[in-house]
Amino acid sequence: MARIGIQLMMLKEHVAQDGILPVLRRVKDTGFEVVEVSQIPMTEENVAGMEAARDELGIHFAAISAPEDSDELTLAKHFDLHVEHARRLGTKHLRIGMMPLSAMASQEAFDAFAAEADGYARRMADAGLRLSYHNHHVEFAKLGGVTLLDQLRQKAPHLRYEIDCHWVQRGGRDPERTLADFDGVLELVHLKDYRITLPPTEVLAAAAGGDRSAFTRFWGGEIVQFAEVGQGTLDWKPVIEQALASGAQHLLIEQDQTYGRDIFDSLTMSREHLVSLGFGALITG
Repeated sequence: MARIGIQLMMLKEHVAQDGILPVLRRVKDTGFEVVEVSQIPMTEENVAGMEAARDELGIHFAAISAPEDSDELTLAKHFDLHVEHARRLGTKHLRIGMMPLSAMASQEAFDAFAAEADGYARRMADAGLRLSYHNHHVEFAKLGGVTLLDQLRQKAPHLRYEIDCHWVQRGGRDPERTLADFDGVLELVHLKDYRITLPPTEVLAAAAGGDRSAFTRFWGGEIVQFAEVGQGTLDWKPVIEQALASGAQHLLIEQDQTYGRDIFDSLTMSREHLVSLGFGALITG
């Protein structure tokens, strides 16, 4: 059965301050049992703490990150260690969170990244694991008239996918249709809402006084926010139903910013909305 959980990236500051096991205990108390690991240093101390959370708390690890390009552990330099971590934590899923910035420089650079990622996906498959690619909005840019995401599917046929609904929306595509398009290669989904917000009063006041620079910045980017599930514009029931129909194994709540709200309050809001839509059993198992 597919499960709904959370992206641990949202709690990285809590982990740095309190340690991984206390944070995962609080995650369990908030009503979640499934986590995806990203932007948490995979030190021996942290990995051992995650193992303890699995054994003592029943935490299930949906996936761990395996960066293609990073200042920390990478697929190129630490492939076997990623495999070891996946096996220790009992997950079959690893994910590339983003392509290297260098891959965006040209068609040749992107093709090289696609070939390299496909090689890692083949090696993971040989180890009994699955490597997925997580999209942002940049993958909907086109080279030669074809989006980078469509090119990646063609040029890296062994990759699986983690579709982020917010970034799909921000990239100008429809999340439900995109999830349908990835039927058969979809492993993971990020449940991240997309919110349009009104300008702050100080921005409006400055514009009324003749200074529109702050409004221009707001209009060009800050008008779009990350939101708790159910607090934005996405219609989640059909989106989640399509994700399940397309084969998603794990759906992870993620919110890059909370704009001053406590992250655990945000997680509770997202959880309550998903329960209200009838997906409570996917959270509790």
